[in-house]
Amino acid sequence: MNDCIIGIGSNIDAGKNIPKAIHLLGNQFEVIQVSKMIKTSPIGIADQPDFTNGAVRIKTKMGLNELNLALKRLEDEMGRDRTQPKFGARNIDLDILIWNNEIIDQDYYTRDFLRISAAELGFENNK
Repeated sequence: MNDCIIGIGSNIDAGKNIPKAIHLLGNQFEVIQVSKMIKTSPIGIADQPDFTNGAVRIKTKMGLNELNLALKRLEDEMGRDRTQPKFGARNIDLDILIWNNEIIDQDYYTRDFLRISAAELGFENNK
């Protein structure tokens, strides 16, 4: 089984969309733990609502690429609008941060909330 920490975020109806995404993740994967959610200011495009961000630790038999595709499908199922700018508003954002104790999303190094959420789920960056 692969151990994975997924970053989760939303700034469109986050109080509804984040719990829904966690529920949908639980339908496909073994959800081990969910971090507290943190309010964060938008990055890149400032004129939009604040984000709610956190992380979810799961176990999966899927490989890394297969999991990434499954997360994109889940975002699509929830109505993610992919025509919006990269740093624009979104109803749900799911990104693989940590894969089997290895950091694979470089945003981990530049965004405090990702490091805080991953640490809360037991990840220790010893590098």
